[in-house]
Amino acid sequence: MRAIILFDSKTAGGSTEKLIDSIGQELAKTGAYVEKAKCKTTGDYSFIEDFDVVIMGAPIYYLLVSSQLLGALLQSNLKKYLTGKKVAIFLTCGSPELMANLLYLPQLKMNLVNNTILAEKIFAPDQLSDLTIIEKFVNEVNAAYKEK
Repeated sequence: MRAIILFDSKTAGGSTEKLIDSIGQELAKTGAYVEKAKCKTTGDYSFIEDFDVVIMGAPIYYLLVSSQLLGALLQSNLKKYLTGKKVAIFLTCGSPELMANLLYLPQLKMNLVNNTILAEKIFAPDQLSDLTIIEKFVNEVNAAYKEK
């Protein structure tokens, strides 16, 4: 599997970026080739063609998925290159999981209508460095990738 992790994070080396690195390391342990790329609202995403799986993640700020990831989905060519791709999504937020599933994940999912979503996860602050939870997310991505 060739996977790219597209992410947004307001702080370099912050908790979201550390989580992304942990996800990448766990995927690599399974034999996957993994790269990461920070989202830009007006970036060129043609490089997505080179990957089997696109994992997208961002933190929640002020009740919205971080602006660069949403902006990329709405204003760049990202949606074009995501068409038909297998995708996994995750968000980091301090809101209760039910609220996050109802309010935040749909902000991403409504832009992924032509995709197979392999896994989705809300990571609470206390889960960002929990390797058991990270491994479970990676295992879910791998299992869904192999069966679809």
